[in-house]
Amino acid sequence: MNGKTRSNIKIGLKVNIVLKDDQKSGKLTQGMVQNILTNSPMHPHGIKVRLVSGEVGRVQEIL
Repeated sequence: MNGKTRSNIKIGLKVNIVLKDDQKSGKLTQGMVQNILTNSPMHPHGIKVRLVSGEVGRVQEIL
């Protein structure tokens, strides 16, 4: 599924995100969605979420 569309992302889903510090390297961080932070229905770089671990980043993959 597409991480650029807000309607595809639900709280509790397992996702891979890219953290702000990892954007250049493209390193992904895996976790479960706690909050959806982007209000717009789509975002070209991925919907911004907060994971249960507290990390914030943009969704690259929905697992």
